[in-house]
Amino acid sequence: MKIVRVESIPVRIPLKPERRMISALGRHDVSDFLLVRLESDDGNEGWGEATVTPRWSGETCRGAKAIVDDVLGPAVIGCAADDLPELDRRMDAVAVGNWFAKSAIEMACWDIHGKATRKPVYELLGGACRPLTIRSRFSLGAYEPDRARRRATELVAAGFTTIKVKVGIDPVRDIERVRIVRDAIGPDIALTIDANGGWDVETAIRAIRELKSCCLEIVEQPIPPGDYTGLARVRKETGAKILADESCFDLIHAQELIRHDCCDAISLYPGKNGGIRKAREIAMLAVQHGIACSIGSNLEWDLGTAAMAHFIVATPNMQVERYPGDLLGPDYHEVSIAKNPLSIHGPLTTLNTGPGLGIDVDLDVIEKHRID
Repeated sequence: MKIVRVESIPVRIPLKPERRMISALGRHDVSDFLLVRLESDDGNEGWGEATVTPRWSGETCRGAKAIVDDVLGPAVIGCAADDLPELDRRMDAVAVGNWFAKSAIEMACWDIHGKATRKPVYELLGGACRPLTIRSRFSLGAYEPDRARRRATELVAAGFTTIKVKVGIDPVRDIERVRIVRDAIGPDIALTIDANGGWDVETAIRAIRELKSCCLEIVEQPIPPGDYTGLARVRKETGAKILADESCFDLIHAQELIRHDCCDAISLYPGKNGGIRKAREIAMLAVQHGIACSIGSNLEWDLGTAAMAHFIVATPNMQVERYPGDLLGPDYHEVSIAKNPLSIHGPLTTLNTGPGLGIDVDLDVIEKHRID
């Protein structure tokens, strides 16, 4: 089951108008994805997805295609598709970073392995440790007050029990927005905020203190990544629970978070962490230190979301029941790549049980949305 061919296909997919995102990183109206198709010498085919966002991970669709075609792809030719440590070793030997591009290749290997053995990926990972239906929070953009109030009310009516509000742009308006949402959803719905690293330490401490009456469940990435000392200070001086996201791309980052005692939970997802195997390593390290993990999102499409769901279902420390994450990416987009899309109804996403990732790719959709 050796890899004999690597193909990359860039596509551009618009978001539904009501799901377009505004955050400290700017507006997100369309998503560029790099799809990766692998073929093995036994005739199996696997698909992966690089969910690239230059303002977030630094990767672009064109850049991801170049590194897959010219660097990563050639490095993995001849590698056994089920030898994930060797696959990672080869990719890491020829390129640093490029998390989502590497994840797309790794994702496709899991897909091939599952199809070859006729097992879903979660069984290859050791079997399900939680139900295949997963409840998500909803990430509410940094909207103007009237829109924030209206959307928050609609989301509660749709069954969401956790609402995350984007902040990190202007602290005065951020605080106003969070208070409006808390008023709209009432006291019984869980409320979290995500600054995407948009505040400095002093602003984060001041804003979180002013939001004490809003009873925040957790505060996600209040300050820029890399400042572990500052993040520890925010946690200590506010008493808020901290969810680290942009601060943790790899195992070394996780070790620094633990060493500085600066978070209560870590947001993981295969794309950001360079693949399912590497994300599981972080989850296993975190549980040894009493730190929970949850699932983050880069507004993945069908393949990326399926990989996330398999990872959650088979990884005990992905404590999405305690800290709900986001598996709603396909529902943000106007079209699906899947002939058999994941079932997404309100906050509930149900994983398919077919072999591999469980996604049957629609080639006609790919050709229609392919970009040069």
